[in-house]
Amino acid sequence: MSFQAYLDNTEDKTGITPCEFVDLATAKGFGPGAKAGEIVTWLADDYGLGRGHAMALVHVITKGPKIAAKHVGTAGAHSDVSDELWLDGKATNPASS
Repeated sequence: MSFQAYLDNTEDKTGITPCEFVDLATAKGFGPGAKAGEIVTWLADDYGLGRGHAMALVHVITKGPKIAAKHVGTAGAHSDVSDELWLDGKATNPASS
């Protein structure tokens, strides 16, 4: 599953966009430098997210939308179309049009 697919699936499950999750995390005091385990626990307890989906959100909460280019455009299951994740909701993602 691509990084973007993890974020899109999380939105499907919760109805919350990645950008909204970043805002919720900021309100809870999570951001750059926050410990992944604390964020994962919050996401599991409050939203029922598993580790993989939570870790995708940990990345955008602590590091922003930029990802390593090593899987961009590859043929593998983890291939993303861009090294910039779309956080504003999958319905508005121009890459999925």
